[in-house]
Amino acid sequence: MNPKAEANKLSKILSIFLGEDRFPVDVESLALEYSKETSPSDPIVKIKKSDVDNFEGALIKHPDKSQWMILYKENIRSEGRKRFTIAHELGHYMLHRAEMDEFLCASIVGEQSLSVRDIENEADTFASYLLMPLDDCRKQTSHQQFSIELLIHCANRYNVSLMAAALKLKEILPRRIVVVAARDGMILWASSNQKAYKSKVYIKTKGVPPISIPEGSLMSSLSTNPVGESKKQPANLWFPDEPKDLHLIEHVFVATEGYDYTLGVLELESE
Repeated sequence: MNPKAEANKLSKILSIFLGEDRFPVDVESLALEYSKETSPSDPIVKIKKSDVDNFEGALIKHPDKSQWMILYKENIRSEGRKRFTIAHELGHYMLHRAEMDEFLCASIVGEQSLSVRDIENEADTFASYLLMPLDDCRKQTSHQQFSIELLIHCANRYNVSLMAAALKLKEILPRRIVVVAARDGMILWASSNQKAYKSKVYIKTKGVPPISIPEGSLMSSLSTNPVGESKKQPANLWFPDEPKDLHLIEHVFVATEGYDYTLGVLELESE
């Protein structure tokens, strides 16, 4: 099953019954009610917090095979992060429940098998498109460049984390954009949009030694400004192969959502 298609199908149903301006999605009610209506033989019957160790969330089938339950970590402090976790588990229910009886989902799946990473990525895609449908995102961002104000607006409209909103905006805004997560001066991971990746603007973090945040970058200052900061920088500060006269805008946000990292968004000028 296609995660984008399944999320879009649900979005169309919500728009028909609730109207176009229906955000944020009530993901808990949706999971319970939609599964009951469409799959009465094995619906989701419970969504609750749990003290599951080493996992962000879980989708678990009852031993009698007739019911499912979604769990999310009880110490999740961010409402947006909790909602994305529930949407992610709903994605497993919609896409993968015929394959497994239990899905235990960690926040980082890089060390797991390729097949596990594939289904985790599909569940993330489903959650992103369900909570932040592409057509509505495009309306919110029409003719705009990335900005702190736009990011906060989208995070608030869809009640998602700044990270989830940044990853969505990266895909639909016109410039080359790279989203970066860092901790203690080191890059945890980075994600480039298609336009950036095709021009070889990316930061490889898998299978390589830890990479330091570039000295002189805004992220290296470890800002404590909770509303974020932006600064124009030479593009080759982050990407040495970029022309010396090309610039990027470095947007930095302090994680206040229960994540222990700094979020950076690198927005490059046109080549």
